[in-house]
Amino acid sequence: MSTISQTAVSPPGTAASPFAAADMCGLAGFVLPVGAARPLFEDDTWEFTQVIGIPAYVAKCARRLDFSGIINGRWKTVAKEYIAAQMAPGHEAVRTLPYANRTVRVVNGLYAELLELVRWLNWLTAQGVAELGEVTDHHCKSFAQYRATHRPDGKRTHDRPGVRRAVELTIIGLARYSELFTTDRYHPGLRPFPGQATSKPSGNANKTPPVADPTFQPLLAAALYLVQTLAPPLLRELDAKRRYVAHRAALPAARIDLDKREAIIRRHVEEQRPFDRNVNWAKARTWISKDDPLSQINLYALAAEGGRREIGPSTLESVRDVLEEAVKAVGIEEPFCRGASMVERADSQGEVPWSEPLSERGLRALTGVVKTASHVVIVALSGMRQSELREMNVGCRVPPIEVGPGLKRYKLASRVVKGKPLGGVPDEWVVIWEAYQAAEVAEQLLGPEAEIGAPLLTSPLDRSRFALFRQWVNGPAGQALGLAPIPEGQLTARMLRRTLALEIAYRPGGLLAAKVQLKHLSVVTTEGYAARPGGAQAKFLAEVNAEEAERNKDLVLAEYRRYQQGEMPSGPVVSEAGRYPERDEAAGGHVRFRPLSAGHPSSLPPPDVGRERADQAGLHRVDRPQPQDRKGPTAGRLGSGREGPGLDRRRRRVRRIPTSWLESAQRPAPATRRPSEPRRTGS
Repeated sequence: MSTISQTAVSPPGTAASPFAAADMCGLAGFVLPVGAARPLFEDDTWEFTQVIGIPAYVAKCARRLDFSGIINGRWKTVAKEYIAAQMAPGHEAVRTLPYANRTVRVVNGLYAELLELVRWLNWLTAQGVAELGEVTDHHCKSFAQYRATHRPDGKRTHDRPGVRRAVELTIIGLARYSELFTTDRYHPGLRPFPGQATSKPSGNANKTPPVADPTFQPLLAAALYLVQTLAPPLLRELDAKRRYVAHRAALPAARIDLDKREAIIRRHVEEQRPFDRNVNWAKARTWISKDDPLSQINLYALAAEGGRREIGPSTLESVRDVLEEAVKAVGIEEPFCRGASMVERADSQGEVPWSEPLSERGLRALTGVVKTASHVVIVALSGMRQSELREMNVGCRVPPIEVGPGLKRYKLASRVVKGKPLGGVPDEWVVIWEAYQAAEVAEQLLGPEAEIGAPLLTSPLDRSRFALFRQWVNGPAGQALGLAPIPEGQLTARMLRRTLALEIAYRPGGLLAAKVQLKHLSVVTTEGYAARPGGAQAKFLAEVNAEEAERNKDLVLAEYRRYQQGEMPSGPVVSEAGRYPERDEAAGGHVRFRPLSAGHPSSLPPPDVGRERADQAGLHRVDRPQPQDRKGPTAGRLGSGREGPGLDRRRRRVRRIPTSWLESAQRPAPATRRPSEPRRTGS
């Protein structure tokens, strides 16, 4: 950690806060609707729920900064000044601080830091610390260790380095802003966690794992099947339900004639049509017992058939005998998805009904599963971040562009939030038809009441939604449709983005990815990544390039290991650019060396080839007389402890002999590749 300057400042408690009576929204540059309440610095709660342009992925609770939980009143002011300084780095009292943050922090980041700050200050109070000047390095390390191994409720857990790091940054932050605080501050000599950086170093490898192929294939296949096959009949069923609900609400509440009641019941028996089971949205009836066999019938649906809104107790008693006989004859069934149409199974093993009869709760659950499927397809085929997915609205589908005879380019519109000012920056993603279709299904599932500009996602694509999706696919409904089970394992939207980056990078030519299972995924997506230099797609392109470079390194290393084991490469690249050492049978099996292409691993000299290896290979060995047997003016100059320049030169020559040459001189003939092995080309 860098040394914190000790500029002379006013003692704590002798000056007014530089943020006194400040409008926090105006200080941070937030825009509010006309007439909305504006939080002030002195308020214990800062509400930002109505801020215009706040990212959609920010949870409702994270838009509310609550300082009321801090026990020590003076430290409450310290916490407010610290958070206010993070929100307004350009404030005249903040910009002169040598170690202050120079970028505006997002609200959800401040919310997470405030939680740790409240825990830190209240922990100090519990330890008997009354002033921040009493805090020592022991306090800092003890609390970091406690938070890393204990949950907020006090239960012990495994060591969590991420939590430890967040606590360290919060404690260090108070030290870096000490000159700003007016009520209390650390002792000037305190250096919390010396040597720790205040930000994450750049250049670290991406730790997000990709989705394994045994999991990714059935996941994406199931999502595509639901979007393309199950969504159309589901949308028709939802539309029929909306029409029925609207029709029933408009019916009068008058009674039904007795003859008409019995005629409705007999029609069910004649058509062998079961009665509707009581649905969840029907209001509770206190005048009928749960043990009554007619309590399971949806009496509202029965009344609607007669053109009335409901059936009362007296009406039910007048037709009880007839109704009970009819129930025994045709039974009771769930009201939705009856007589489902036939669809092709996902495994192409015939046709099955697209759904069994469902209750309202079951229909709502199936709608949620198809929504998740559409969101999974969009993320998996576009590479969007979670924040960008949450910024998609109804109407995000850009009209297709005709690029040729029978060829169209599809785009989805959203906003880039990460690293951008509040409100984000509009951007577009070039996608294939499947992702475009998934966005259309997601819009239609919201219903006709969804207006243009309404959020496309009403909840984040988190782990719980992935778990429910896998549970449905692996359950009876998914297996009846022939869907392959999805193996257990972690699934997140970030992992899908990572998987797409690897899939593109591992194809020959990197961005010019070849044929993949999802039609022309690589071609159209690459066009989108290259279309907006500096945008979100360009950043994703950089990730793809990094993955491609890593993959190429692995391929070169693997080929070099095969060569070390005696397996020679083949192909036009080797014959044109250069070859490995070959054994010339026409010359009696002797090794013949040919030049290698520049930069080839085998063309680089080894770091150390000593005289012992040359002795083993029997190369460049010349018998020379010992120093004591020599005659002439140079006799004795190469004695023990005195080595002349000539010997040094010869030894350096031996050291420059490539290892591959020496090993090739001893190796048997290269192994013959089996016909079943693929033909490899040179690196």
